[in-house]
Amino acid sequence: MELAPRAWHDGHRLGGPRTRAPVRAVSLLELDPDLGALLEEPRRTAARAELLVRVLRLARGTWAGGELGPASPGHVGLMVLDGAIAREVVLADTISTELLGPGDLIRPWSPTRAAPQLGQHVRWQVLAEARLAVLGRAFGVALSRYPEVNSMLLDRLDGRVERLATTKAIAQLNSVERRLLALFWHLAEDWGRMTSEGIVVPLTLSHRLLGELIGARRPTVSSALATLSRHRKLIRRSDDSWLLANEPDGTFARVPARMILHRRRLLADPPDNAYAGTFVPGESRSRE
Repeated sequence: MELAPRAWHDGHRLGGPRTRAPVRAVSLLELDPDLGALLEEPRRTAARAELLVRVLRLARGTWAGGELGPASPGHVGLMVLDGAIAREVVLADTISTELLGPGDLIRPWSPTRAAPQLGQHVRWQVLAEARLAVLGRAFGVALSRYPEVNSMLLDRLDGRVERLATTKAIAQLNSVERRLLALFWHLAEDWGRMTSEGIVVPLTLSHRLLGELIGARRPTVSSALATLSRHRKLIRRSDDSWLLANEPDGTFARVPARMILHRRRLLADPPDNAYAGTFVPGESRSRE
């Protein structure tokens, strides 16, 4: 592998206690079949055999993602398979947060990135135990033979950029209540599931983290959430998940049907008892 051996076997080096070493190489298309959608069947079969990755498991808590190096220039990066990760950009006394989930591509290290002029730095928090596919140099070489799969990976990157732009637009809405509602309808597109009560977003998000996502202070977020709860628009359930009980505001685009059967398969039964970004009894985080 292209990463330093101790980066693989030292749990603290990877960002927290109980981080497990990756297991044997497995097919990326077995882990995420949607990446082969553009391939004809014979090429899909070949790609399934050749596009091999290793799987890295991360426990909940702080993750030193930027310390995975040194990585060779040919190392493609990491793809989130399941779980939830927060990428926090800290600038002076302000934190801006991005939520990452299944299908997202990240490259938390860079041998050529210049030192930031503003002094900002990045922190990583694992919100729900995660599995990441390690897209090493050998994978990159094999990928060159399958441009169809590469196109799908680029589409994932484009989707992440679009979500960031949407989150930025949400942060500019003119009230914190509107920002929170827009954020949760936005999250519902990828994370939501239908219930008899409404749409549930099964993410454990503190008031502080919500403030970082929408550009508001925690006390203001707490007050806005109380108002939304009184009006039965956004309710925090006893298991720390969130319930959207009404239709979205008419100024917001409707949540598409893919929310129920979205390609990320977040709500499928997690393999090997891995978490899938949903609430886990006994592991509730602080509400504020």
